[in-house]
Amino acid sequence: MSRPGGTPELFDEPFLTAERHVGDRVFKAVAVGAGIVILVVLAGVAGFLVIEGMPAITADPEDVPGGEGFLPFVLPLLFGTVLAAVIALVIATPLSVGIALFISHYAPRRVAATLGYIVDLLAAVPSVVYGLWGIFFLADQLKHLYPWLADNLGFIPLFEGPASTTGRTMLTAGVVLAVMIMPIMTAVNREVFLQTPRLQEEASLALGATRWEMIRMTVLPFSRSGIISGAMLGMGRALGETIAVAMVLSANPDLISANLIGNQNSSTVAANIALKFPEYTGLEVNALIASGLALFLLTFVVNFAARVAIARRAEFSGANA
Repeated sequence: MSRPGGTPELFDEPFLTAERHVGDRVFKAVAVGAGIVILVVLAGVAGFLVIEGMPAITADPEDVPGGEGFLPFVLPLLFGTVLAAVIALVIATPLSVGIALFISHYAPRRVAATLGYIVDLLAAVPSVVYGLWGIFFLADQLKHLYPWLADNLGFIPLFEGPASTTGRTMLTAGVVLAVMIMPIMTAVNREVFLQTPRLQEEASLALGATRWEMIRMTVLPFSRSGIISGAMLGMGRALGETIAVAMVLSANPDLISANLIGNQNSSTVAANIALKFPEYTGLEVNALIASGLALFLLTFVVNFAARVAIARRAEFSGANA
């Protein structure tokens, strides 16, 4: 239906359909453009790392820092990076799951909302603040624990000692990283737990299950892949953390050591780049960039695995989960 002058009415179906089609095309173009920009930026970063890092990768071994070649240069750094991230993951995963369960299934609504806001705000705390907390408070507190660990658990290579007198160890750095990644992991777990089908929870309780039995048999199985995804996202954050680790860790970039409480600790890729970049020149800078390429690939693999785990959750829905 149209007005006498030929102007379409607002409820004219062909006119509204055309408007929707224009909006769809604009939105599609914007979405595709944003996706292309992300891919271009990612490709640009990868290209820069490859171009600038290749001279160090192909250089003579004696020209690379350490004098043994690029692989011996980067392996201790990757070892320290993975070790610190794994420590953080081991500490943060059960804590984040417990906090998320309390917020989603135990706390009163107002308390849960307040705790949710606090957890989200913790993710916005700058890394340097965590670093200052780690070096001036946490390290000072843990240095009294390390001699006890060395005396009682020294038969385990992780705690063989001699214990550090400063507290600036790999274990301290792992605890700081755990506190840093806990907010994002808690937020992911909380949202996943809240997606558990309500009918399944009520059916479990109706059959006589306690609240913990309901969580163990219904919530946790449904959320398993989401918990794994949150953990891997947190690990990706821990792998790339720079300033907090550089401040807390007393590191030797040439050392591979699994001793978590000793004076000599492996460094991480990101911390080593931050500490060495101001004093390195020439091929040494290329070596740092090449180590950044190794970290880029490691982080990409971790985040890709997280996305795969998240995608698997799409196979389950509603009461059919």
